[in-house]
Amino acid sequence: MGKTFFITGTDTDTGKTFVSCSLLQSAKIKGLSTAVLKPVAAGGILSNEGLQNEDAISLQESCTLNLSYKEINPLCLEQAIAPHIAAQKEGVLIQASELADHCKKIISKKADLTLIEGAGGWQVPLNQNEFMGDIVKILDIPVILVVGMKLGCLNHALLTVKAIKEEGVLLHGWIANQLDPLMPAYDENIDALKQKIEAPLIASIPWAYDIESGIVPIDSIL
Repeated sequence: MGKTFFITGTDTDTGKTFVSCSLLQSAKIKGLSTAVLKPVAAGGILSNEGLQNEDAISLQESCTLNLSYKEINPLCLEQAIAPHIAAQKEGVLIQASELADHCKKIISKKADLTLIEGAGGWQVPLNQNEFMGDIVKILDIPVILVVGMKLGCLNHALLTVKAIKEEGVLLHGWIANQLDPLMPAYDENIDALKQKIEAPLIASIPWAYDIESGIVPIDSIL
């Protein structure tokens, strides 16, 4: 039976796609089949096939299953702003149940590892009443949190962990992604998070990490 995880971040631009691609590459090197989704993306580039999101394209190129762009990213919004605002401007209604149903179709392909990447952070609104985390609750899958390691990450990480826990969702683990090569007290921040987050640290990805190396430990999530 394959494993499925939702990848969320402590904020936008924490490196969710970078981390997802790293995990997919590590799984590929081990000979595992992989699938990936980005149910909603804000920020599209017009192509011959319509709007496409750069992160979703990177995810498509990193998984082993032959998935079409639309299978990976069923909803691509033009403006790189909060999804619910972009959707309002385009006259689109985002519904968690519809996105979850689409995810179930890809999960049913039973890849060894399926990753579902969110947009922004955990509390990003989808509409007036629903948030990104509602997709996860419908699917009933565990979360991997990407912590963007920079000044302020302790607050962002602990608030996100608290929100995930309060919604009854399982936090499988967290990944530290170094965003600032000169971040002061990097190791001390890692230690502080290890003490305060009950879920395990899966990996600490340094600034100069090469995705192709496939050294992100994949065994801890399989």
